[in-house]
Formats: sequence, C-alpha cells, structure tokens
Amino acid sequence: MQEKRGWVFWLACFVVKPFVWLTAKRTWLNPERIPETGGFVIAMNHLSHIDPVTAAYLVYDYGRLPRYMAKAGLWNNKILGVILTAAQQIPVERTAGGSMAYDAAVAAVRKGKCIVVYPEATITRDPDLWPMKGKSGAARIALETGCPVIPVGQWGAQNILPPYTTKPHVMPPRKKLVQSIGEPVDLSDLAAKERTHEVIEEATERIMDAITAELEQIRGEKAPAHRWDMKVDGDRFKKDDR
Repeated sequence: MQEKRGWVFWLACFVVKPFVWLTAKRTWLNPERIPETGGFVIAMNHLSHIDPVTAAYLVYDYGRLPRYMAKAGLWNNKILGVILTAAQQIPVERTAGGSMAYDAAVAAVRKGKCIVVYPEATITRDPDLWPMKGKSGAARIALETGCPVIPVGQWGAQNILPPYTTKPHVMPPRKKLVQSIGEPVDLSDLAAKERTHEVIEEATERIMDAITAELEQIRGEKAPAHRWDMKVDGDRFKKDDR
C-alpha cells in the first residue's frame, strides 16, 4: 500500500523524474527489499550532492516517501521552507548538536515513515570513493525504535554531478546509475543491550559493512580493508581530480 502523496511530492516528482531520466540509465537491484509498510531507515553511501535526488527517485518508485535530515538554514528561504515543511523533512540545528533532529527522526519512524540517512554525514573523501567510517545516527535510530535498517550501495551519481561540484554533466550519453538494496542489517542481538558507546559503534560498523558489501557487488571489486576515517586520515580528497 502506497503512502498518501501530498502536493509537494507530486511537484517534486514532476521536476525530479524527468531530470534523472534524461541524465541517467537507472538500474535498481532488489527493490522488493524496500518495506511496503511501517517505519524504516535507508542507509546509503554518499557520492554526490545529487544523491538525495536519486535516492528519492528509488524510494518514490516503490511506493514510499523519503524524509531527510536537512540543514535548518534551508528553512530560512520562505518558499523552500514551505516546501520542506510540506514534505515533512527534518531540520537539523547544528547548535543543538543534532538532538532535536534525532528525536524528530525517531518520531517519524514510529509513525511509519521512511528516513534516508547517509551515515558518512558528508560526501566520501576516500580517494577511490569507497564508504568512509560512519557516524552513529542510523544505528541510534534503529536501536531506539527497533526498525529495519535497509543498506543501499549506489554507484554512478558521481558521474552526473562530481563530488563537491555544482555543475552537473547533463550532455549525452546518459550515465549509468546503479542502486543495490540489501537485506535488513541484523541488529537483533544489540537491541536489548544498554546503549553504550561500544554497542552503538558495533551497530554502526555493521551498517557500513552492509552498505560496502552492496557497493562491492556493483563495482565488482573489493573495498580496502581500512575504511577512510576523517579523524585519522585527514582530508586528502583532491577536488580537482574529480
């Protein structure tokens, strides 16, 4: 059963679908794994500023409406604020440490909504675009609510809009875009445990491992044994190389 789609989702569909269709040849692998009902988290690797658009296309195609945690400053634009509010997107106030956004995300999942999360929190800086070390948001939402976490590996968005750029590559030929949906991440043994740092870290690692496994299948190669960590490896990502 599909969620009820308000005017803002119809508007977004009218704008987004033609753009993606014109720029990308889409392949969705195992889309039947997207839950038809109930609240859940989709956790994806982050390649490009266009990722929320391509993720929305995937989720929308299979009857669900995506909610994102977005910078609160976007609501300062009156028109955009109206659209974001109508779409039930979740503002993140950096000064509040993200706690209000976390509470809103938990509430949305409990109401049966789909939350799309990029656990890396930013576009990957890994030189070969593999997933970086994840942050704990998706894991904390899942452990708090008991909802499924659906890992998605994606590849190709970086060819439509390269990382950390604002100029899309819209000229033919259309770019190949693949998104592979995995089985829910098994966190059942962690759900009943106290929410210690170690438990949350373990849940986060399982989510990132599952995303990486889906991406390995798409790319047909093995990810590095060491996952890029911004705190350890620093920001050696070269914008001019992309």
